[in-house]
Order: sequence, then structure tokens, then C-alpha cells
Amino acid sequence: MNWYYVEQGKQAGPVNDEQFDEMVRSGRITADTLVWREGMADWKPCREAKGGAVSGGVTALGAPGVVCAECGKIFPPDETIRYGDVRVCASCKPLFLQKLQEGASLNTGEMRYAGFWIRVAARIIDGLIIGVPLGIVFVIVMVSLVRPVAGQTPPDTILPALMPSLIQVVFLGIQMVYEIFFLGKYGATPGKMACSIKVVTADGGSIGYGRATGRFFAYLLSGIICYIGYIIAAFDQQKRALHDYICNTRVVYK
Repeated sequence: MNWYYVEQGKQAGPVNDEQFDEMVRSGRITADTLVWREGMADWKPCREAKGGAVSGGVTALGAPGVVCAECGKIFPPDETIRYGDVRVCASCKPLFLQKLQEGASLNTGEMRYAGFWIRVAARIIDGLIIGVPLGIVFVIVMVSLVRPVAGQTPPDTILPALMPSLIQVVFLGIQMVYEIFFLGKYGATPGKMACSIKVVTADGGSIGYGRATGRFFAYLLSGIICYIGYIIAAFDQQKRALHDYICNTRVVYK
């Protein structure tokens, strides 16, 4: 049985039952994603369509309707107009044509890749979120270690000397947990959320915790080689850094 689903305002598919179930498990198809298969009278949220028997017959055309790129509703193909790879319903047509005439951004369903500088801004925000609290703790600990207390022997100088290296290790550990958790669960760290960008797979799906883990270590590799792995994102057509190449990910605007 073949399934169709709505993704980024566009109809996608068909996929078979096994592929469909895998997409549900990976989070690419959620409970609210509109889906359709032969035998269903209309599109339904996945929680309803997959949860049990669905009554109704096929559409008059024997195929699912199409998704309006503006309002996201489902319509028969002959009730929409086509522009490139997207469809627009009659109600949204005036607004769509006005946007087209004014050169405004159109919802074509295509991924808009985030450029080098917006990614730098997101990285700076993430660095501040992690670094500022950790820096305050570091200063407090250092002051307590190096300041002598009346009646006590001079403070040990070995531990303060090791503190910079220790703080780097702690920072790296916190950064790893921070990156993997937010990218695996939400597809974006707080810094990326603030900049309205996210990390997705090549076909626009969620990356999951496994790929988020691999991407973190690939990200470290991008920095080890004199930051060249980051810089190449400024010259790549899809704005991919080295870690995006390794993990087959993209950074896109929401």
C-alpha cells in the first residue's frame, strides 16, 4: 500500500508501508502530518489515518489532492494553479500573484540554505549561553584557590595552573551534551532558534540523536583543520560546512 504525505507545504510520496513506518519512527512524519492512501476519502492526520480502519472511497480522479503552498489545505488538482513545483488554490491566488509581482518571498517548498554569517551569529549566541555561566564559575573557583586565608599555609599553585585546561574539558563536555540534545530533539540549538535556522537532512527531515552525535564530532574536525571546515560553507552552493558534508546535513531557514 502506497502512502502520500505533506512535507513543507508540498505533497510527497509515494512510500510503501515499511518506509512510512520508518519515517514515523524517525520523526519525519509526526502525528499531525497530513497523509493519504488509496481507499481514503480525504487527507487525515497520521494519528487518525494510521491508527485504524478508514472508511470512504477513492477520489474521482483516483489520486490524492494537492497541497496549496499558501494556506496548506488540500484541493483537487483542477481547483488549483501551478507555479513551478507548487500549487496554489483559487482563494490564495490573488495574494500569491501579488507576492510574485512585488518580488516577495514565495513559499515554494524549497529549502532556503542559511549562509555563513547567520551561522556564525548562531554559534556566537550558543557560545555565550554556555560560556558566560561557566566563566563566572571559573572566576569564583580561581579566586578561592589563589587567595590566602589568615592562619593557613599559602595556597597550592598546581591546581590553579591546571584550571584553564580543566575548564576547557568541562566546556567541551557541556557543549557536546548541549549540541546533541537540542539538535537531536529540536533540530536547532537555542542560538540557531534565535536566528530562525535549523539543521535537517538532505531531504529536509529531522536528523535525530544519532546523526546529531556524529555531527558534533565532525564539527570538532572542522575546527581542528584551522577552521577550514567552517569557512567552506561561505563558498558552497548549499552552504555546507565540512561537518555537513560528512553527515549529509543542511542548515536552512525555518
